[in-house]
Amino acid sequence: MAVRPGPAEGRDPVPEPYRLDPAGGCPHAAGARLLARGAVAPVELPGGIEGMAVLGHDALRDFLAHPDVAKDPRHFTALAEGRIPEGWPLRTFATVPGMITADGADHRRLRALVGSAFTARRVEALRPRVEAVAAELLDGLAGAAARDGGVADLRRHYALPLPLRVICELFGVDPAHQEPLHRLSSLVVATDTPPERAVAANRDLLALLAAIAAAKASAPGDDLTSALLAAHDEDGDRLTRPELIGTLLLMIVAGHETTLNLVTNAVRALCAHRDQLALVTGGRATWADAVEETLRWDSPVAYFPFRYPTRDLAVGGTVIPRGTPVLAGYAAAGRDGAAHGPDADRFDLTRTGGPRHLSLGHGPHYCLGAPLARMEAAVALEALFTRFPELDVAVPEPRLARHAGFVGNSVRALPVRLATA
Repeated sequence: MAVRPGPAEGRDPVPEPYRLDPAGGCPHAAGARLLARGAVAPVELPGGIEGMAVLGHDALRDFLAHPDVAKDPRHFTALAEGRIPEGWPLRTFATVPGMITADGADHRRLRALVGSAFTARRVEALRPRVEAVAAELLDGLAGAAARDGGVADLRRHYALPLPLRVICELFGVDPAHQEPLHRLSSLVVATDTPPERAVAANRDLLALLAAIAAAKASAPGDDLTSALLAAHDEDGDRLTRPELIGTLLLMIVAGHETTLNLVTNAVRALCAHRDQLALVTGGRATWADAVEETLRWDSPVAYFPFRYPTRDLAVGGTVIPRGTPVLAGYAAAGRDGAAHGPDADRFDLTRTGGPRHLSLGHGPHYCLGAPLARMEAAVALEALFTRFPELDVAVPEPRLARHAGFVGNSVRALPVRLATA
């Protein structure tokens, strides 16, 4: 990596910002190189916007919970100065109203309106439905493989529709809306979407969510969208319309995209490490263990936008200037040898003694849907490998096309062979 000279003689050289590839790619090699230089790295975001990525586990844990770190976009200097165009691919992450861009009491208010639906007890009550959907989808996966020489795309036929159907059922979304919701959300979260298409995708996604909310307002049901429309806090304040749409966007998009990547990555990892799969099928480890190690070893999110220091802040030995957009480098933190040991890049379900991974966040913005994601992934893996114990990835790992963009971390398709030929 090239370096820039410091502003005065004798000062340490300043690393050139690492240019994040908008088209994405595997984050692990670059993450390791950056992490070898320090826990925090300067990065260049699309459009030449300067940012930072916090990559070290300990530094990231502290940063995520720091009281002088905000999510509110008014703290984003480049946005406040008008340097972020309408079609900037990461603009939605920075500006969508709702709990993802709220701080303090406002964040707690918004989170409380949704949080009761994602308690461990409520999530466990969903398990029979998740199991039923998984069984139905496995029938479809088997049918797809039978039509194509024993090979089928597990991501398309199983890892995607399982969490998408579950989250849409929770929010009372008509099944006809599921495909456009995923298509539009994929464009919104990708970092290589052209500006004109990004603007159109955001407009169409918000219009679709508004239509879903309007339908529920006129005909409420036993679902979370109807509950949000009726909910109010202790002062009698209801969600504003922008907050409602922003909450639906966050919960429906994050509620399936992350779990989709998690299941896909777990299947790839278990197929590539048959000894670890044997630990689970032999009763020496659990499917929950497989989920947690996948979250650490191959996080479904590589770099999550954004947080902003509200003052110049020293993090991991590096000063991050006030107003800098900061990415949470979950993929790199999961393989940080300083935290997870010298074998941090090894997939090992028996790993003990290290810190808990950060892939579902930390601090006040810890992932609200974490219990649901964990349960869905464990159910999906158990059902899949119980029905198809010889399942294996049908093409070599290097030939799997990577996810579009540097936020999500997975592959675009996962061809699998359900049985040994």
